[in-house]
Amino acid sequence: MTQRRFAGHEATLEDGETVLLIDRKRRRYLVDLEAGGEFHYHGGAVAHDDIIGRSEGALVRSAKNTQLRVFRPTAADWTVKAPRGAQVVYPKDQALIVGLTDIRPGMTVVEAGAGSGALTCALLDAVGSHGRVISFEVRDDHADVAERNVARRRGDVTDRWTLLRADVTSGLAGIACHRIVLDLLEPWEVAKAAATALYPGGLVCAYTPTVPQVMRLHDAFAEDERWGDAETVEALLRPWNVAGLSVRPTHRMVAHTAFLTIARRLPEPVPDSV
Repeated sequence: MTQRRFAGHEATLEDGETVLLIDRKRRRYLVDLEAGGEFHYHGGAVAHDDIIGRSEGALVRSAKNTQLRVFRPTAADWTVKAPRGAQVVYPKDQALIVGLTDIRPGMTVVEAGAGSGALTCALLDAVGSHGRVISFEVRDDHADVAERNVARRRGDVTDRWTLLRADVTSGLAGIACHRIVLDLLEPWEVAKAAATALYPGGLVCAYTPTVPQVMRLHDAFAEDERWGDAETVEALLRPWNVAGLSVRPTHRMVAHTAFLTIARRLPEPVPDSV
């Protein structure tokens, strides 16, 4: 298989693919298929050969006769279940980042840091085959995890993804881009370099978990005339339980994960005439 197939692809499941197994309690397991291999869990062993050649949605049985459904994983499944080094950017925030900053095919997008590669994959999908994502990550252990996860999810994307094990503030010198996404402890430290790298009209989005971080970032934007139209939002996701006449919110919800602060790059200020 030369490329990773999306959930709902018409082809049957093949040796080498990663699949999602869901048990009757809706617990999820990511499994890399290998001819002759087995997946072992508390419900018994499942032969990979019983999955290979099947269609998505098929029921497979373990050696203990427990049943699981098999699918190709969605982006949300990958984000939650894939190995991680740093805390991941969750699907609800990935969607807002891509949507609110209007990331489109053909764009050049800079990301810092790369974390576990979850947001990287969302950005790669958004920029398409003619776009480019440049990821900065200062920690080698996080960069290693991101590199493995992106390769596992998207295959060979070296023609449109560059992972730089360097600091984004100095690394932005000489880069021209349309969007910048920051998942850093102190994103305000990058504000000046980001303004230099972005084309006028471009957008920066910072992912920060705390209110003091948001305040510091807004101060940095206010102090630089090259930034404007700054706003901060957050998304709260509340699932619902629907079982016959029992319709109610679930007992657990993905509430606050982080604030998203977005600002636009303005033209260079015009000096006052003498």
